[in-house]
This record gives sequence, structure tokens and C-alpha cells, in this order.
Amino acid sequence: MSFSQLGLSPELLRALEDAGYQTPSPIQSKAIPACLEGRDVLAAAQTGTGKTAGFTLPILERLSREPQGHKRPVRALILTPTRELAAQIGESVEKYGVHLKPRLKSDVVYGGVKVNPQIARLRDGVDILVACPGRLLDLVNQKAVRLDQVETLVLDEADRMLDMGFIHDIKKILRLVPKQRQNLLFSATFSKEIRELANTLLDNPVSIEVAPRNTAAESVDQSIYMVEKPQRMALLTHLITHHQWSQALVFTATKHMANRVTQHLQKAGITAAAIHGNKSQNARTAALSGFKSGEVQVMVATDVAARGIDISELPNVVNFELPKTPADYVHRIGRTGRAGASGQAVSLVMPDERGQLKQIEKLIGRAIPVATAEGFDFTRAVPETPDEREQRPGGGQRRQGSGQARNNNGGGARNGGGAGRGGAGNRTRSGGGSTSGDEQARPARRRRRSSPRSSGNSGSGNR
Repeated sequence: MSFSQLGLSPELLRALEDAGYQTPSPIQSKAIPACLEGRDVLAAAQTGTGKTAGFTLPILERLSREPQGHKRPVRALILTPTRELAAQIGESVEKYGVHLKPRLKSDVVYGGVKVNPQIARLRDGVDILVACPGRLLDLVNQKAVRLDQVETLVLDEADRMLDMGFIHDIKKILRLVPKQRQNLLFSATFSKEIRELANTLLDNPVSIEVAPRNTAAESVDQSIYMVEKPQRMALLTHLITHHQWSQALVFTATKHMANRVTQHLQKAGITAAAIHGNKSQNARTAALSGFKSGEVQVMVATDVAARGIDISELPNVVNFELPKTPADYVHRIGRTGRAGASGQAVSLVMPDERGQLKQIEKLIGRAIPVATAEGFDFTRAVPETPDEREQRPGGGQRRQGSGQARNNNGGGARNGGGAGRGGAGNRTRSGGGSTSGDEQARPARRRRRSSPRSSGNSGSGNR
């Protein structure tokens, strides 16, 4: 099938040709005709299969058939969970609608940037509005935009929006749009919660599922490296340099770790940038732009970027830390192997992440092969940084070991106190950190209660 067989106008076909798209993906070939008919759609497809074009093209087609005057109400509203995804969809709307006459006006609004410029842009109205729920409600409350003439409502990455706690904002928005409208719900996965939302939102929808649920693209070559925590930084650097990766997206579980990995790579002479929720929107946009252009070799990201990054032919994705939920693994590695291109997804798995790995393998229905890092010596001692030493489960044990040595020389009282101070100090500095650190602290506290001198040490240490 070709795009010309889907009922799209010559102007849209020309834009697709300009973008180098020749044949529609399975999700596009099924979703576009249904959307053009005005049907509600519930669609699930693995990431990288072209969902965005699956709803933006028919929206542009339908709205262009009935152009509006100068004062344009919002006729199509597209809700997304992240700023990066909103910006990506906005770019697609502009790209596909470039040859339409008259041009449809679109805009993108999200938090993290000043609201006044967005209010100014919306003053003359827009046909298509791409928005994150929180900022959209802010603009509605400031009477900068009205939603009472929305003809098509899209929830993109709906499962992610539910995961991020947007359900209450979505319900508020649903009360602001007309009851008679077209609803398009696109998601990477079909969960129980998504089906419940679909039952309340959609009217006799066309259900489309073009790939097995929660599966990664077959074009992604997945592998894991079993590694101890102190060796992860060195192994990541080795993989990038040894394999001469020109471009890699590295995922971490926390913002703090994203910053640390970025700094480590930069010290190793690798151009790297971090993107996460604590970064300003300008910094996030600059990092993503540099990564897309090739100026930045490695981008380190938290899951905030897992679904908002669309880079054609991105070759490598690395899980520096496994995600908290197995489904996020699918979304992360879906950044590579897009649109049929080949890609590689590598995970650095620590011993205490084996449980998470088993859950991921259960979700995707197969075991992920263990790879061998050529030229990397896993037996060599890799010095820990002070931060790594503090965050290591049981981080106080080395100091306890030193205390034990003193105990052999007759320093029994010092060993008991040292162990207590080591456990409590580690726990306080790491913000409560690991379970094993807490377990070490409890017997230390019991010992301190029996000794007034130890009790005094405990109090000053906690302060």
C-alpha cells in the first residue's frame, strides 16, 4: 500500500515525499483511514512504528477541508506527557502541513518555560494545539485559550500519562471539550488502566494493535553485561570508545546519576550532555538539538526523555541502570531500531538488579543474551569515587573492616563505636539509601543505648 491509497491530499503526499516516506507503516495504514472516517480509535503499537503520523496526517487532512477564518478556535487538541514529545509532535505537524493552502496554524505549549510568550502566541487562535496537561490548564485558567470547539482530541502515550499521574488533569480537560467529538487514544501498551480509560472516553472505537503487547522491535539487538557497581563507569566508557559509537543514548534511574555519568564521560574526552527534569527547558532543548545534529556524541537521560526522543537511525541505547518498571525498558530501547532501522540496546546489569532483569525478560517473553566486553578486564580493581562508596549497599562495611582490625589489637570498644558511626554516617549522607545500610544502623543504635558515651557520639553524628 502507498500513502496515495489512504485518502490523503496531494499537498500532504508532497510533504511525505519531501520527508522521504514512501510507504505507510502498519499502524499508519490502519489508523489513517479510520481517523479520516471520523471514527474513534484505540491504537497500540511498539515505539518507533510511526504513531505520530498515524494521527497528525488525518487531522491535517480533515481540518484543511474546512478552513477557518482569522479568529481560529482550537479544533484539534493533542495531549502528551512530556515536553520533548510535545515538541516532536509539533515539528511533525509543521512538517506535514507545510504545503497546505491556506496553512493551518499550530502551536505547542508546555511547562518549564515562561507562560507569557505562549499567551501572546495563542491570542490570535490556533487550529491545532499540542500541549502537556498541566500547562494547558494554566492557560485555560488565565483565559488564554478555550477548548469548547475542539473537534478531535488525541491522547498520545496515554499509558505514560497515567503512570505520571495526569489522570486528574485529563478528567478536568475532558469537562472543557465538547461531548460530541472524535477521540484518538494512542499508546505503546494496552494496560488494564488504559482499557478502563478507553471505555469511558471512546465511542465504539476502532481497535488497532499491530504488534504483540509490550514487545520491542525485532530490529533491536539486545544484550546485557553483568558488572559490579564500581566498574560500570569504566565499562560504559570502554564500550563507547572500543566500539567507536558515534551516537549513544544512555539511560539512568536518577537525575543525580545522569549528571555523574555525564561528567565522567566528559572527563574521558567524550562529548556528553544530560537531559532530565531538573534541567531548564532551554538546557534540555539545547542538549537534544546538539545530540540530533551530532555535536553531542552521548546524551544521558532519565525516563522523562524515554518517549520524547525521535532520532532517525539512532544506533545505540544503553541502560546504565535498569528502569523501575519493565514496560519502561521497552520504551527506552524503542528509541533505537525505529522505522525498520537496525539498532543496539545494551544494559549494564548489577547483581542486585537480577530481579528487575527477570521481570523485563518475563515481559518481553525471552531471555536477553549476556555479552562479552572484548578488551575490558572485569577482574581489575576499579577505584570508587567518594559518592560511589557512600551509595554502595553496605557502604560502611569497609570502615567496619578497619575497625575489626583494630579490635584484633585490643580495640574492642572502638570497633563497636566505629561500626555504629560508619553505619549511621553512611545512612545520613546517602539520604536513607540502601536497605542494607539501614539494617547495619539498627544494631548500632541498640548498642549506643547501653553506653552513655556512645549515645553522645550518635547524637552529634546525626546532627
